[in-house]
Amino acid sequence: MEINDLINKAYEVVGHYRSSDDCTSGGVGAALTTKAGNVYTGVCIDCSCSLGFCAEHSAIAEMLKHKESEITMIVAVNEKKEIAPPCGRCRELIYQVNKSNIDTAIVLSENKTLPLKELLPFRWQEIWA
Repeated sequence: MEINDLINKAYEVVGHYRSSDDCTSGGVGAALTTKAGNVYTGVCIDCSCSLGFCAEHSAIAEMLKHKESEITMIVAVNEKKEIAPPCGRCRELIYQVNKSNIDTAIVLSENKTLPLKELLPFRWQEIWA
């Protein structure tokens, strides 16, 4: 899948939604492709008391539900059509669900990707092993 196709898949799920006074979702959407060629999407969940999770987590959970774990490319976008790299927690999750994901292409813009290993250069498992 091309970068712009994956970005468009992420845009398709973006849409801010308030489910209660304490919880919103959909302000950020994510899409990923797997080694098997499947695409999974997810949205962020933002609740009071620091509950919830990022859109990347949601997409990864959807992928894991289908018994896949190898991510070839991932992107997150917001309602302003801005692309953002995954936060540190998401970077670590991408790596921990399958160590080969250290080579996952992280979409930084419509024209640029970097492998996860460049965004997660000092892995704690290597230091504390």
